[in-house]
Amino acid sequence: MTEFPRTLVGGISVSRLIAGTNWFLGYSHTSAAKDKFITRYQSRERMVEILKVFMEYGVDTVMGPPAPVPCDAVRDLQQQTGREVKLILTPHFNILPGGPRESEPERVIEACKQQGATFCFPHQMVTDALMDRMNRVIRDIDRYTGLIRQYEMIPGLSTHMPEAVVIADQTGADVETYIQLYNPAGFLMQVEADWVMRIIDEAKKPVMTIKPMAAGRLLPVVGLSFVWNTIREQDMVTVGTTTPNEAREVIELSLDLLSRRTPANELQQTRSKTLLKESA
Repeated sequence: MTEFPRTLVGGISVSRLIAGTNWFLGYSHTSAAKDKFITRYQSRERMVEILKVFMEYGVDTVMGPPAPVPCDAVRDLQQQTGREVKLILTPHFNILPGGPRESEPERVIEACKQQGATFCFPHQMVTDALMDRMNRVIRDIDRYTGLIRQYEMIPGLSTHMPEAVVIADQTGADVETYIQLYNPAGFLMQVEADWVMRIIDEAKKPVMTIKPMAAGRLLPVVGLSFVWNTIREQDMVTVGTTTPNEAREVIELSLDLLSRRTPANELQQTRSKTLLKESA
């Protein structure tokens, strides 16, 4: 079986495809009803079965928040496969004094280490709140990346603001990578896709792109074709899936696209396509 291509982030080898967890946790970006379906359907055991498919192809990198269930599933996966997972956790924590003690930055970052994280990236709700576009700085970022280094994890930034990548590069922020929205629909993106394309291309560090299929608004082949063909060899794509079959489909589509092959994936079958099927 073909092993997925790899890249280096902070000296650590990771798969260029990253398994996302929004479709484990109920973050559908569609509706409350869809969120409830996901959370009622998913279980620790089902998450493990999905992640096993990724691991079959050498996709050993998983991204998500430090939530108990997906972290438990990652531990199960490692025990059952005997292979190490590169876990990317994206925590949020207090950035103002007076918040809950359990949300103090050091406590949260230490907890990420205890959950087995290799990488720790402050979540978008932290990073983008620290952005000071007037003074072109990310406030206090070195404090948080210093804590991440102290706990022997690799720091990066999770952001929805393309300016965060530019400012982090310009100020020499102590980060090894960036999580950045990128899809041809412009879903959740704050500027046009061609602007984000240029920012990714000029970034000083590898970029982990997220939401390539616009949270299910695009066909997999459409979103993945765009992203894989417009990022650099050091950059990555994060994909969330709900079932093992979906995982296998996006992996094989991605391998075909990276090899410049027209994907030969199984197509959907509906009555309206009967004539097309017969002519093929």
